[in-house]
Amino acid sequence: MNRLPIRLGLTMWSHNNWQQSFYGSGTKPNERLEKYARVFHTVEGNTTFYATPNAVTVNNWRAATHDDFRFTFKLPQSITHQQMLKGCHGELKSFMSIMEPLHDRIGQWTIQLPAAFGPEHLERLKQFCTFFPPNYPIGVEVRHPAFFAKGDAERELNAWLVEKSYDRIIMDSRPVFAAKPDNEAIIDAQLKKPKVPVHAIATAHNPMIRFIGHPDETPNYSFFTPWLAKLPQWIEQGIQPYVMIHTADNIVAPELAASLYKQLQSRVSLPDLNAFPAVDGNTQITMF
Repeated sequence: MNRLPIRLGLTMWSHNNWQQSFYGSGTKPNERLEKYARVFHTVEGNTTFYATPNAVTVNNWRAATHDDFRFTFKLPQSITHQQMLKGCHGELKSFMSIMEPLHDRIGQWTIQLPAAFGPEHLERLKQFCTFFPPNYPIGVEVRHPAFFAKGDAERELNAWLVEKSYDRIIMDSRPVFAAKPDNEAIIDAQLKKPKVPVHAIATAHNPMIRFIGHPDETPNYSFFTPWLAKLPQWIEQGIQPYVMIHTADNIVAPELAASLYKQLQSRVSLPDLNAFPAVDGNTQITMF
């Protein structure tokens, strides 16, 4: 199969509100991943952040996907947030052993760090990453303000990421913070999502953009406009970006992702997305 110019995905593959619009009414919960993987190229695996799956579940995930699909699983929060990467070599080894059947379908192992993880902890991150074999696909998401200040701390982080060929994950939360906090989902998202500057830097070959959409359709296009320039530049350079689309409640995330992808197709040659399983192959995908 030809290499995809970009990989488009969502933050999850299972959502009850997608039953009619995405999967199709007759789809069972254990069939959702297979249908998701027919359309999207990757998924942000939040599930492993909260709990390590058992061996049966991991093998089921493998059976539901194809060889060109890529997971981007987060490391468990017990490692990244509770222990702050300290004294958790054994726990990491156990987690990676459980996930072994999927190792060849991993686009990126995501090390998502809390805002409390600052420049004073950078050496700990460097030491932690020595536990991985060379050339392992690793993405690092930082949230401490010093890593966005364009000072010594950010320069040191970026230089190390480039040296190791680790990707810096890019959070674009501008759309969701531009929304009025007039419903529970938006309020919750604005409380939990980091409000950090967008530093569009590729430190390795698979930069991941986490685009958290506005609940209304139109504002998303203006916020996505800079990516319509940056993503083709990266593709031209031989870089394969991962574009992860979120919304506050994720109800319309599949439609938003398809719509933004279509915008990107106006700027760069990309293969068409397959139609959502719930619709006829000739049905045009619209956002709402």
